[in-house]
Amino acid sequence: MRKLPPLNAVRAFEAAARHVSFTKAAEELFVTHGAVSRQVARLEEYFGTKLFRRTPSQLTLTDAGQLYLTEVTPLLDRLALVSMHMIENATPTALRVSAPPTFTMRWLIGRLSTFQKKRPEVELRVTTSVAPISATEFGFDVGIRGVTTPPNGWERTPFMTEFIAPVCHVDLLNRSALTMPDDLCGHTLITYLTEPYDWGSWLEQAGAPGLSSTQSILRFEQMYFALHAVQERMGIALLPLFLVIDDLIERRLCVPFGPLGLRRREYGAFYRADCEARHLIGSFCEWLREGGRDTEKSTNEWARAQGWQL
Repeated sequence: MRKLPPLNAVRAFEAAARHVSFTKAAEELFVTHGAVSRQVARLEEYFGTKLFRRTPSQLTLTDAGQLYLTEVTPLLDRLALVSMHMIENATPTALRVSAPPTFTMRWLIGRLSTFQKKRPEVELRVTTSVAPISATEFGFDVGIRGVTTPPNGWERTPFMTEFIAPVCHVDLLNRSALTMPDDLCGHTLITYLTEPYDWGSWLEQAGAPGLSSTQSILRFEQMYFALHAVQERMGIALLPLFLVIDDLIERRLCVPFGPLGLRRREYGAFYRADCEARHLIGSFCEWLREGGRDTEKSTNEWARAQGWQL
């Protein structure tokens, strides 16, 4: 009978040794720095020898660690290759994804074809919801939400930073100046039930807390309707910049107050730690991160062109 070391520990060691960094290994494996450190310590205990030299400023491999890395990396590469052949030759596999409606319409759908080209054997089943992720939820494999803490039994991979700010049609600037919060007098504030950042909070952060009680308010159920109202020049709404970046670049919409009162939040992909579709989830999360980096790059370039930093 084969006597094998703990394979999760071997995988964590190989990634940490290849990068010579627990932090970079954690990013690659979608786990925490502490999880990598514990797995490496477990492997060192199994072998009865140190694999790394640890100092406050540097991480280096011992001779034993270097020897083990030389042998383990080609074995894991071979295992990954054989496993990929098995996946490619398997029957199509479904991945159930739940995401907010406006995010799905404005960001996700336009990019899904690139994932399908990378993983044509995967059948994506996309549903929309803004309900919080529940510890007992089994209706999807990946839930995309703009929150930070996963419930018990779930893990989270952040993939994009969301910046929320007042957004309006550029034609509103032609009607009257919008440079200070007090300039909102006479304009309609658009709200929606699912907004993560309300006008009262923005006005307080911007130094004009009394304005909200004197404003004309237009309320919608969903963010998508609020966005459409903004595009129709009906008022000003607090919206995530990544959902309207194309309109901002094309100068159809604008952020009249610049970074004033800007709210930052992360979007993340949530999945159960024991999900059977874990290998598909890893591919999907990496694809989300690539898309998130591209979107953040476009948003940051646009912000720099306006003369302010996100």
